[in-house]
Amino acid sequence: MINTIQNKKTITKKIKERAIVEGFSISGIASIPGSSRLKLRTNSLERWLSSNYHAEMKWMEAEKRKNIGTLLKGAKSVLSVGFTYINSQNNNQNNNLKVGKFSQGEDYHKVIYKKLKNIGKWINQEIPDCKWKICVDTAPLLEKAWAEESGLGWIGKNSNLISQKNGSWLTLGFMILTKDLVPDKPHHSLCGKCDKCIEHCPTKAIVEPFVIQSDLCIAYHTIESREKTIPKKIEKNLNGWVAGCDICQDVCPWNKAVPYNNTFETTPKKWINHLNNESLNWDDKTWQENLKGTTLKRIKPWMWRRNIKANLINK
Repeated sequence: MINTIQNKKTITKKIKERAIVEGFSISGIASIPGSSRLKLRTNSLERWLSSNYHAEMKWMEAEKRKNIGTLLKGAKSVLSVGFTYINSQNNNQNNNLKVGKFSQGEDYHKVIYKKLKNIGKWINQEIPDCKWKICVDTAPLLEKAWAEESGLGWIGKNSNLISQKNGSWLTLGFMILTKDLVPDKPHHSLCGKCDKCIEHCPTKAIVEPFVIQSDLCIAYHTIESREKTIPKKIEKNLNGWVAGCDICQDVCPWNKAVPYNNTFETTPKKWINHLNNESLNWDDKTWQENLKGTTLKRIKPWMWRRNIKANLINK
């Protein structure tokens, strides 16, 4: 029995260390089905959906999101990882059109998937009886809840996961595993009485602590919304944002002194620093060429023009 426990601890430690070797900033383990807080997070999701705060993002309604066990038969543990995307060059945008930091480098879906795939190959060799499944952003998973459960950080009042060491400049990845591992202690909230994210949101999209009303969010309207025009109440508060919005993260005290990840994966694409009003004249081919290999390709050329025009109206 002692050997079994010791072996479980050793395997757990090796998997988390392997994640760091692959380039993740933080890693942690949660057991399935998790603690009672997962039920609370699921209930919060249901309230959010019933309020229609997800707007056009109908994929958030997927029932599988409420039960991680449906994603992999025999699932027993979750490896959660955080990839730091903030780069020292992010702040060098010398133009009046702004792009969210998370999307300025390589497509994080592919970056994280590749790193997790490498961990999977390692597991195949080291723990051959362990099956695994990768989940990156598009999978129906309560991502931030499981990251919190794994001890990576806590869900802040702006609904982003915040790490004590790395702030909220993180994209998340997960591996569901059929191996019973030693779970980390779930993280507790360290937001305290701070309401800076709520106070600084120009459109008041954080309608209450931890709750975002998507159709009031600048990031939602510049990335997700397929409407031909941006609502006037959003338009007048864009202040240069054409792809995403970092305001609630920029003002967060936990982001004031975090380590950069100055790798090629996070280095801003050159065209982003040359984005300006003249970009309205770029044809579809130019946009598609620029957007290649980035998560920004989710924003179609006509949407870029819409977003730029909306900023020009309020000049």
